[in-house]
Amino acid sequence: MKVGLFVPCYVDAIYPEVGVMTYKLLRSLGVDVDYPEKQTCCGQPMGNAGFEKLAVPLAQKYDDLFRNFDYVVAPSVSCAAYVRVYHPALLKGKSPMHECVASKKTVDLVEFLHDILKVKSLPSKFPHKVSLHNSCHGVRELGLSSPSERNIPKFNKIIDLLNLVEGIEVVEPERPDECCGFGGMFSVEETAVSLRMGKDKLRRHIATGAEYITGPDSSCLMHMGGVAKKMGLNIKFIHIAEILAAGI
Repeated sequence: MKVGLFVPCYVDAIYPEVGVMTYKLLRSLGVDVDYPEKQTCCGQPMGNAGFEKLAVPLAQKYDDLFRNFDYVVAPSVSCAAYVRVYHPALLKGKSPMHECVASKKTVDLVEFLHDILKVKSLPSKFPHKVSLHNSCHGVRELGLSSPSERNIPKFNKIIDLLNLVEGIEVVEPERPDECCGFGGMFSVEETAVSLRMGKDKLRRHIATGAEYITGPDSSCLMHMGGVAKKMGLNIKFIHIAEILAAGI
């Protein structure tokens, strides 16, 4: 099985350690992983802003670059969801060679570890109390956890993986799958609402008594981290890849 690693823009530019730890984690599990250096943005910022035509060339390049891999793994639920949900529509009818092969193979890191590799043990250690942030794309587009608005048995693939880490204590805030207020362009166009949502979400996380807030998407952690810094709140943020790879 050959895996291509897709590192989103904001991870590459702001949180490169998340990409590095994802690579190390996959290699430690025996995965044959490659990082194509010519990769660029998946097109999500353009698409979310209403400029879908500008996202088409990026979707085409993504498909060209990753179509020959068995799987494409991204440490980002929002980017993985955009590729899988929206790339097929962007490329439909554009050309015979762009039938969007790579989109069908693209998964978030949690999906890959939980559903494909079916990881049952990890050598990692993280002796801290962490509050889990369930990002919206992960809950409602990738199915990483059960949405609270649906009357279905509760599950959480992220917690399943975190519970494999030695010494960790995992908690969830009240309203566990409520949005943090980032939403990409939403935080730019509706700043006041976004900030209020971020403050409310942070208070619920902090009420758990956790030392860290973790999750599968750096964009949500970035948003809450910025709000926490402005409010002078003493809580740390860490991507799930960094916890799962801790000590490896």
